[in-house]
Amino acid sequence: NNTYVAVGNSGTILRSTDNGSSFNTVTSGTTEGLRGVAFGNNTFLGVGKSGTILRSTDNGSSFDNTTSPVNRLDGIAFGNNTFVTASWGTRIGNSNSYGAGSISRSTDNGTTWENATLPTGATNTSYNHVAFGNNVFVVVGDNGTIVRSIDNGTTWDNATSRTSVGLENISFGNNTFVAVGYDGNIVRSTDNGSSWDNATS
Repeated sequence: NNTYVAVGNSGTILRSTDNGSSFNTVTSGTTEGLRGVAFGNNTFLGVGKSGTILRSTDNGSSFDNTTSPVNRLDGIAFGNNTFVTASWGTRIGNSNSYGAGSISRSTDNGTTWENATLPTGATNTSYNHVAFGNNVFVVVGDNGTIVRSIDNGTTWDNATSRTSVGLENISFGNNTFVAVGYDGNIVRSTDNGSSWDNATS
C-alpha cells in the first residue's frame, strides 16, 4: 500500500505512506537498536539487538514484540512465505569479538522461529545480512562468509566468496546478488549465489 518502513538506533521506526517523500515516527516499544526490516504476507518485521523482533500487521502503524530465538539479529528478508534472519553471536566479555552466529526462519509471519542447520565450517561465524531472489536465500557474514539456501532457509551450503573480509550487506536485483563489506570489497553473483566474482568499488 505504498508504505515504506525504516528502522534505526534506540528503537527508532519511521514510516512513510507517500512513497518515501515524508516519514513519521512510529512507537516501537523498545530502546534497542534495530538493524533490519522486511515485509511479506501483509506483515512488517523489524529486528535488532538483544534478540528484538517487532511485528506489525497494520501496515506499519503499530508494532508488537514477538519471541526471538537468538541474542542479536542483524538482518532479515522475506521470500516464499518465509522470513529468514541473520544473527551475530554473543559478545565475548568486553572485547569486540563475538561467538557463533545463527540463521533462523519463520513460516508463520514471525510468530514462531526455528534455527536452521548451518554448513560445516560456517558454525563459528557471525552473520550480518540476508537477501532473497530467484527462490534462493543468501546470507553474508564475517571473514567473507557466504551461505545459501534453496529450500526456504531449512538447510544451507557454503559458497566461495572471493574475499576474506567481513561482508556487511547484500541485496538482489536483475538476477544478481551483490554483497558489500569492509575495505571497499564488493562481490557479485549471477548464478543465484553459487559462485561469486570481485567487483571494483
